[in-house]
Amino acid sequence: MRVGVSLSTFAAEADTTNVVDRAVELGRQAEQWGVDALWFGQMASYDAVALASAVGREVPRITVGPSVVPIYPRHPQLLASAAKTAQAATGGRFQLGVGLGVKELLEPAYGLPFPPPVRHLREYLTALRPLLDGRDTGYQGDTVTSRPFGPTSVAGAGERIPVLVAAMGPQALRVTGELADGTLPFLAGPRTLERFIVPTITEAAARAGRPAPRIVAAVAAVVTHDVAGAKEAAAEQMAFYQRIPSYRRVLDQEGVNTAAELLVVGDESTVAKGLRRYLEAGVTEITLTQSSLAGEADRQRTWRLAGELARR
Repeated sequence: MRVGVSLSTFAAEADTTNVVDRAVELGRQAEQWGVDALWFGQMASYDAVALASAVGREVPRITVGPSVVPIYPRHPQLLASAAKTAQAATGGRFQLGVGLGVKELLEPAYGLPFPPPVRHLREYLTALRPLLDGRDTGYQGDTVTSRPFGPTSVAGAGERIPVLVAAMGPQALRVTGELADGTLPFLAGPRTLERFIVPTITEAAARAGRPAPRIVAAVAAVVTHDVAGAKEAAAEQMAFYQRIPSYRRVLDQEGVNTAAELLVVGDESTVAKGLRRYLEAGVTEITLTQSSLAGEADRQRTWRLAGELARR
């Protein structure tokens, strides 16, 4: 089982003035315990690709990447340049997670009209892949224009950079299966994954003649004795997602009302059993999120379990 952990909220909880130092500290901890991958959420503050690059440079074994960078409004040439630099910095251990983003948040933040999402995703991935591969290929679409003005290859970034998309809707999954390497679903429970997400993207990849896609499920999980406290914290911190249409749809598909109902919580055996349900649903990898809901000691306990599961 490949198991990663997410550092999406670590900056707010850090007790240091340097966010990179704290991220490196956590990366070394995860590596020591045998965790396979570190994922960094893109915030309004730090840059997730740059942070992944810095951590991957300092922590020599673990795979790193953003989960996820919204493709709006970052141009594919800029994102490709950052990703190839990160690939060179980490010696080929970088993976790129991208997503459409949330119109209700990003359009007011940037003051630019949000493009038609599925069309933009298709055009963006089409323009992005050759750039990631160091080819100077241009692209002209309805929502994306890309005309590199010079060489796009980066010395040292020789390994192919995997691209995973935070796709959960039917059209986005089909585009992802056709043009990317896999998906990064969050708040999609085992039933939704097994009945909808896994078969939809797998069929799309097969039709396009591509390998079976990676399905890296982000699962909120905490190993703790304070189950009630963790659930209460989850209900407060994760309620935000219930108001976002894409997450609301997958929660409804799973038959749950709140995001917190998907929290996998309890002792080590209980959490391991809950995570196995996701593997049985067809996911290829698991990323643990929200692991600090019950405090630092239980976050470390959760990460230790992640490392144990990764070594099995």
